[in-house]
Amino acid sequence: MNIAILSRGPTLYSTQSLLRAGVQRGHQMRIIDHARCHLLIQQGKPQIFYDNIRLSHIDAIIPRIGASITNQGAAVIEHFEMMNVFSLLQASALQQARDKMRSLQKLSRSGIPVPKTALVSPTEELRPIINAVGGLPVVIKLLESTHGQGVVMANTHQQARSIIEAFQKLRERVLIQEFIKEANGADIRALVVGSEVVAVMKRQAIDGEFRSNLHRGANAFRDQLTNEEKEIVKQTVKLMNLEVAGVDLLRSSRGPLIIEVNASPGLEGIETITGVRVGSKIIRHLERCYAS
Repeated sequence: MNIAILSRGPTLYSTQSLLRAGVQRGHQMRIIDHARCHLLIQQGKPQIFYDNIRLSHIDAIIPRIGASITNQGAAVIEHFEMMNVFSLLQASALQQARDKMRSLQKLSRSGIPVPKTALVSPTEELRPIINAVGGLPVVIKLLESTHGQGVVMANTHQQARSIIEAFQKLRERVLIQEFIKEANGADIRALVVGSEVVAVMKRQAIDGEFRSNLHRGANAFRDQLTNEEKEIVKQTVKLMNLEVAGVDLLRSSRGPLIIEVNASPGLEGIETITGVRVGSKIIRHLERCYAS
């Protein structure tokens, strides 16, 4: 197969992991910077130009779209789909997963347990909203954030108001979410390929930090899901219409809670911690999807 990886970082670990895995499986692999793609719309014959050359003879794409250019990346994916190129990630699924509120709404509507969450409008009185999600402290998040950026904890009402007002002055949409104290600064990342949970790690925040992102210095350990957690994770990925996903959950006193679904999960941390060659599993799954 001729497979293109859509990535703005050709030297990034995840991109290279997929590239090596594809080559090892005998595929023709190339990396395309989706930010440099020019999309031509014409009746019955959509085209993509890359460095002034029309792209052709691509069988499948593996999108690795950064959060800063989600909409642009989704447009490129959709154009490939219009050209009958198979994509391991659909444009609509990417956009849905990147919108935290829409994701949580969809999951909650289908019975997937999620933390109490509120979308805050600029004119809203915060005290009743904070009480509705469980009271102080609360976690304040930008609607589109990554690697723990734009995620802050507020311990007082004044703190919450100041943080939210600062975000809203930047025209950012803001969520308030309940703080799960019993998680003790830890969350679980489950990497799903197709309908299989292929790797699981526990991330533990460092002292004085509640965010458990590896980019924030968190420690990580290999872990396993309970049967209940595994079923919830699989249902989550199916509902989000994703073939590959990183699902983050918290272990709370009322059971597992899904906090985020990443449509373009990083591979470095989870491959290093678990020893699982996730890139290879993704390529094999792509082969099966393309064949069917």
